[in-house]
Amino acid sequence: MRSYLKQYIDGQWVASEGGKRHEVIDPSSEQACTEITLGSQADVDKAVAAARKAFDSWSQSSVAERVALLERIIEGYKARIPDLAAAVSEEMGAPIGFATAAQAPAGLGHFIGTLKALQEFSFEERVGKTRVVHEPLGVVAMITPWNWPLNQICAKVAPALAAGDTMILKPSEESPACAAILAEILDAAGVPAGVFNLVNGDGPGVGAALSSHKDVDMVSFTGSTRAGIAVAQAAAATVKRVHQELGGKAPNLVLEGADLPTVLPPTVAGVLANSGQSCIAPTRLLVHRSQATDATNIVKTIMEATPVGEASTMGAHIGPVVNKAQFDKIQGLIQSAIDEGATLVTGGTGRPDGRNAGYFIKPTLFADVTPDMRIAQEETFGPVATITVYDDQDEAVRLANDTPYGLSATISGDPAAASKVAPRLRAGLVTINSWGSAGGGAPFGGYKQSGNGREGGKYGLADFMEVKTISGEPA
Repeated sequence: MRSYLKQYIDGQWVASEGGKRHEVIDPSSEQACTEITLGSQADVDKAVAAARKAFDSWSQSSVAERVALLERIIEGYKARIPDLAAAVSEEMGAPIGFATAAQAPAGLGHFIGTLKALQEFSFEERVGKTRVVHEPLGVVAMITPWNWPLNQICAKVAPALAAGDTMILKPSEESPACAAILAEILDAAGVPAGVFNLVNGDGPGVGAALSSHKDVDMVSFTGSTRAGIAVAQAAAATVKRVHQELGGKAPNLVLEGADLPTVLPPTVAGVLANSGQSCIAPTRLLVHRSQATDATNIVKTIMEATPVGEASTMGAHIGPVVNKAQFDKIQGLIQSAIDEGATLVTGGTGRPDGRNAGYFIKPTLFADVTPDMRIAQEETFGPVATITVYDDQDEAVRLANDTPYGLSATISGDPAAASKVAPRLRAGLVTINSWGSAGGGAPFGGYKQSGNGREGGKYGLADFMEVKTISGEPA
């Protein structure tokens, strides 16, 4: 069993003051695999004080110093990818091959992208007779989820370091070991004491304490919309900046006349990758009535050809979902679709055949889904797809936009036709014949109840900085 019972505060691993031991459960075996300590208010206070003290000097560091630090972190990260992948795989259920090829490198990509953004960033400009400058923001609290843990941690830590901020990270208690390994990487790279702090804990405890703390200048949160609302409410009393990437319910708008055998496999892959535990998974297929039967048959074949297996096994299969709570939620949504009259094409409730343990979900497809059904509105976070028919493009766009979310949307079909539809979709990311995040320094974030603010490249860097106007300087 991995053991990370101490918190990383002010450059040292220290015992918690009043924290509670917590076991992380391997979702493949339902056995404990990691132990941590859920921190206390005293731990949070110590970490915030360390970050506040370190800000005085780190905020004055040069761009060259930050560039050199990011370069050392990148090299250290590369050397630890096997360790990071193994931790993610065991704790949240990503198959080890997927964890090694996608989960762990996703975090590295943010450090590489931030390094490039930092080297190219314009920290000041002239606006008329004034000088406008970008400056470090202050102490940043970071609260991150379990589904792509390194991706979401590094999307915050990298730009905060580059901006000259100091920080306290609270990773998910469902996948904490990779955050502890990252703390080891940062320590070895020479991050000054107090610049990065790690306090394990849960949302109601450490998360709430950080969100409301008077000495925290910004809270950056990734997670559910429900939890994001609680974070914003807790932060309101101190008027701190709230930066959020929240839930999604992405449509896959399949254009009329699309070559279904060509365009559906790469977009339906987003429903299955990571066992459907991606906020941008394009789970709502919107298909023209004339192609509904063909689309259903193609997606059915994809679902039924997808094997399910243990996370520790190498192969092209999907693993379990992260925990019993998620398993039960997904089972409930599948049952709700059945109860509300959707047609179960394949999959359904219960574990896949031959499994009596582990939080495994059958790859599932529903047809005849209407917008009023729970399965069409609520974020499922499992390998479950739905098909809803439309009669014309205006109706398709209306259906695509008809949820409280606006994180991402996918369009399947002719790219030229899709590019004309993309501006009509109320989402922060629109992908054409693909489903993943654009990467490469492009901004990532949502519309509506999917959050505010952006991560990635120069956009993420700017969101972790303040803007100051200086006037009256000598010419």
